[in-house]
Amino acid sequence: MERAAGEGRPLLPAAGGSAGLSSPELSSAGAVFILLKSALGAGLLSFPWAFGRAGGAVPALLVELGSLVFLVSGLAVLGYAAALSAQPTYQGVVRAVCGAAVGKLCEVCFLLNLFMISVALLRVVGDQLEKLCDSLYLNGTLSGAPQLPPWYVDQRFTLSALCVLVIFPLSVPREIGFQKYSSILGTLAACYLTLVIILKYYLQAESLSLNEPLQPSRSSSWTSIFSVIPTICFGFQCHEACVAIYSSMRNQSFSHWVAVSVLSMLICLLIYSLTAGLYGYLTFGEAVASDVLMSYPGNDPVVIIARLLFGVSVVTIYPIVVLLGRSVVKDLWATPKRRAVAVSEAHERCSRVALTVTWMAATLGIALFVPDIGKVIELIGGISAFFIFIFPAGLCLVCMTGTRSLGPRKRAALIAWGVLSVLGGAFVCGQSAALAVLGLLR
Repeated sequence: MERAAGEGRPLLPAAGGSAGLSSPELSSAGAVFILLKSALGAGLLSFPWAFGRAGGAVPALLVELGSLVFLVSGLAVLGYAAALSAQPTYQGVVRAVCGAAVGKLCEVCFLLNLFMISVALLRVVGDQLEKLCDSLYLNGTLSGAPQLPPWYVDQRFTLSALCVLVIFPLSVPREIGFQKYSSILGTLAACYLTLVIILKYYLQAESLSLNEPLQPSRSSSWTSIFSVIPTICFGFQCHEACVAIYSSMRNQSFSHWVAVSVLSMLICLLIYSLTAGLYGYLTFGEAVASDVLMSYPGNDPVVIIARLLFGVSVVTIYPIVVLLGRSVVKDLWATPKRRAVAVSEAHERCSRVALTVTWMAATLGIALFVPDIGKVIELIGGISAFFIFIFPAGLCLVCMTGTRSLGPRKRAALIAWGVLSVLGGAFVCGQSAALAVLGLLR
């Protein structure tokens, strides 16, 4: 397989067949860092809540370790498929390996996934704005009879104003040049939040005024244990970016890519579970909110910095998601005949602005309607199952077994693993959709 994947040969074809494109120069450490940046994000806020839903830290960690096998398997298969197909994008690999129909399904799922991620990002920003406004308003009022907060600190106004005044201007441009800075900020926010959660656990007697004792862990059941899977899928989701990362690496041997994938997932496991998830759950127990920052006091300066970091990080990440969403919409809409027709600059600008306005209005409306980020994550976790379980380790693996000369036992084992991945992804998708619908109906 290493020979098929290629020992360091570039997979990105030069545009128009020219040789002007430089060879991939991404180092192994850079690949690990970019995979971490793709995975670490808003999901970090929900892992303590997922631990509570699973019935404690032990069952949640066991489910994560089991899911880690599928996560690494999906990354490994995608790297191998990228080498065979010489495609630089996730949907391109799926289309080349599995056919045009499955490739179109992948694009639709990718679009839906990006849309729900946008909703989750706005929901996170809304939560942080609510706490920040509450703390500022309470600090600015005199003690006495409780007063209703003014209209300008209402979350519906603050989030809508932020979208119109800040996020929309950042999302309209055709190219977004600050991606590298937002990625660094997102990683910094994740590491800072992890340190805050650990510090607050050991100093909770001094800095947290918990009026009630921590609720004991509820007894675990199969339903509660599996309810943590959507959060795991959302938190560890970096598979859409892994094809581009693999294609940019200097050393593209299959064994090297597997080592990079394993190391990245283990670091994510350490940050998500052994630090943020575990200590956040131990601090608040079953009372932890779906956004762990909402469980801390609004006037704590250390937590306020964490809110600001995460808020600014999300505000700069949202335009990147919009940019990807616009490109997928255009790919779905475009036909070979439409691609052959030249589009004027004015028409392109109008379509770009219209798509951005529609995308932002729809995601903002849903973000204001959804009560908390937990409901959004349940939906995203189900959609993520397609990119983690079904497309890579399922369909791509089964399709590739027909193109390679393999022994009967190896072929049967790979097909069995692919079928198991598809069944697992279908289960996660169905369970997530059911949990989301039941949660919204309650």
